[in-house]
Amino acid sequence: MGSQGGAIVRKPRFLCLHGFRTSGEIMKTQLHKWPQSVLDRLDLVFLDAPFPCQGKSDVDGIFDPPYYEWFQFNKEFTEYENFENCLEYLEDRMIKLGPFDGLIGFSQGAILSGGLPGLQATGKALQRVAKIKFLIIIGGAKFKSTSVAENAYSSSLQTLSLHFLGETDFLKPYGTELIKSFKNPVVVNHPKGHTVPRLDEKSLEKVTGFIDTIEKHLVMEEDKKSSE
Repeated sequence: MGSQGGAIVRKPRFLCLHGFRTSGEIMKTQLHKWPQSVLDRLDLVFLDAPFPCQGKSDVDGIFDPPYYEWFQFNKEFTEYENFENCLEYLEDRMIKLGPFDGLIGFSQGAILSGGLPGLQATGKALQRVAKIKFLIIIGGAKFKSTSVAENAYSSSLQTLSLHFLGETDFLKPYGTELIKSFKNPVVVNHPKGHTVPRLDEKSLEKVTGFIDTIEKHLVMEEDKKSSE
């Protein structure tokens, strides 16, 4: 199926990875702060992380349980438990629910999303699924574990990325570091903290522009396939 006069023939499909000790359902609620006009242009799939929450959730009392976590880590965030299991789980779900064009991650889900294209490119993860082409990172950071980080950020990635940086987000310096790993990243600065922000006029323009760009990429891809 090619493009119809340059029109997109399918919505970009994104796997959404939620924050630490929350859930797919909670992330769906968080993203619904965005205008319907944005959400309608994306095909979003919300996944629960593989591990039930192993401690108190920061959203307890705000959102209903159950809560999940992608992997566990030490206080310095330099050693991870169940990380390999997390990668296997993700690949398995992507095979069953995909194919996916990209990832949208918040918090722990954003840290994971930001490292996955590099881990995929260096052969350390997601070898049985299509290449991750697009990323939307909300409140992200780099992995600090040396063994993970050396594979996650070593190649200059072609992945198109959109990054949200909150003015008062405790992860902002680390999110800024992550941005340096990508070519031509689109950055949305917002006045809030560690949250999925609402979109003001300026950020809406950037998000819409980013979706325009990924649609063009998909059209070009479809055209290439149909001409082969």
